[in-house]
Amino acid sequence: MRPAPHPVLVMPPGAARLDLRRPGASWLDAGTPWTIGAYGEDRGIYTQALFAGARTVHLGLDLGGPEGVAVHSPLDGEVLHAGYNPAEGDYGYTVVTRHRLPADPGRAVHLLFGHLSAASLGRSPVGRRVGRGDVLGWLGGPSENGGWPPHVHVQLCWDDPGRPDLPGAAPRAEAEAWMARFPDPEAVLGPLR
Repeated sequence: MRPAPHPVLVMPPGAARLDLRRPGASWLDAGTPWTIGAYGEDRGIYTQALFAGARTVHLGLDLGGPEGVAVHSPLDGEVLHAGYNPAEGDYGYTVVTRHRLPADPGRAVHLLFGHLSAASLGRSPVGRRVGRGDVLGWLGGPSENGGWPPHVHVQLCWDDPGRPDLPGAAPRAEAEAWMARFPDPEAVLGPLR
């Protein structure tokens, strides 16, 4: 029997589920840095030019904690892409990994880890082999992660994105098609609680 995926963030009991659907919502509403932001949530917080006022449906999981908390690889794999996305509201420092699914070793899955610290790129350069539970990097602060509270955006993609970037939010009218391309990461990570 294969082991379950390692948690991306080792969180204490009582992490708060975020609700970022309404305009003006904030991570601060949770009252704790330990947070879980939903996949598929139609968010009211995307006001940056990057989202063109139209992309609002979240395509990943947001796992929050204090700045500098370790981000782990859930499965054995390798780092395919690493880089910096500098726009306001973008991912900042980002790592994309490729893994073989334990239930279907012939199938590859790609995971994007966004909003990391700058030091994460030194920890996980392109070509690095990672084991289940290895540290990929650390949560970045707002000055290096696109201007967000410390968290990691984890996004699943079946195809190699070819660079350290993926669209993290979909237009509402096209959300179903985008979500088929970027399914819920819990399908690979397992339940968060």
